[in-house]
Amino acid sequence: MALRSVTPHRLTARRCLAAETGAQSPRPSFTPWRTEAPMMTAATCEPGAVLAECDDSALLTCIRTRDEGDQLRAAACEELVIRYQSLVRSCVQRYRDSPEPVEDLMQAGYVGLLKAINNFDPEIGSNLAAYAQPCVSGEIKRHFRDKRWQVHVKRSAQELLLQLRKARGELAQELGRSPRDEELAAHLGVSIDELLDARRADMVFHSHSLDAPLYGQEDPTTLADLLGQEDPQVEHTLDMESVLTHWNELPERERRILTMRFYGNMTQAQIGEHLGISQMHVSRLLARALRYLRGCLLEGEDDGAGTGQAGAA
Repeated sequence: MALRSVTPHRLTARRCLAAETGAQSPRPSFTPWRTEAPMMTAATCEPGAVLAECDDSALLTCIRTRDEGDQLRAAACEELVIRYQSLVRSCVQRYRDSPEPVEDLMQAGYVGLLKAINNFDPEIGSNLAAYAQPCVSGEIKRHFRDKRWQVHVKRSAQELLLQLRKARGELAQELGRSPRDEELAAHLGVSIDELLDARRADMVFHSHSLDAPLYGQEDPTTLADLLGQEDPQVEHTLDMESVLTHWNELPERERRILTMRFYGNMTQAQIGEHLGISQMHVSRLLARALRYLRGCLLEGEDDGAGTGQAGAA
């Protein structure tokens, strides 16, 4: 059932019947509901009754015995929602440190309250509030778990994050300062690693657009403007570090050829003349050394498995 805006007056069965028949409904009364007003019994929650004067049992019986499209049933359900608004607010108050808007949490809480109203059986339990409280809290937690997380986070980390937010405020008030990680972990009964997992989960709770302007900046700087660009020199340095890992696996002559070719800027003919071998032989040794290093960097099969033995030829 979609929630309507809450009005200060109480719905009556007469107004619901008037809506069904098209008759002019009476002017609604704005007299606030008084807790000391005598409650009517379950048998009197029927067309013509003032729903605000019916007790919970009467309203629940009306909801259970009438079809979903029935106007009186809808009015009884809304009366219970109005009656238990404070319970929803109490559950939402526990998440006051959350960045989630209160309106969204209230809406989730009302969904849980409606589920409790529709599923509660007075014959099994006589206290609707005791039954509704875990339903409301569970729906709010489900809202956090299913609607707000931008990436998948394990449920234990999500629940620990909610406890962490609450514990941080409690310990800060008790200690008179911001609590340390060790104190938070001890208070929650978890390890430091679990505490860090919860904090990392907090970082992915909300995503931010790269094109959004930075908060507190007068100029139109965006987050994307602060991201680094690809630096060819950095890539070259990383490649050279990887090459050095396998450099000593090459025969000495092939290492000399690579050094003269790429650091001495010598041609293959000049290298051959310097080493006393032909240019074609230099080309073969150079190709074999490069093929071996490439295979190591790509973690592929070692094309130059026989390099060491062949290099001595």
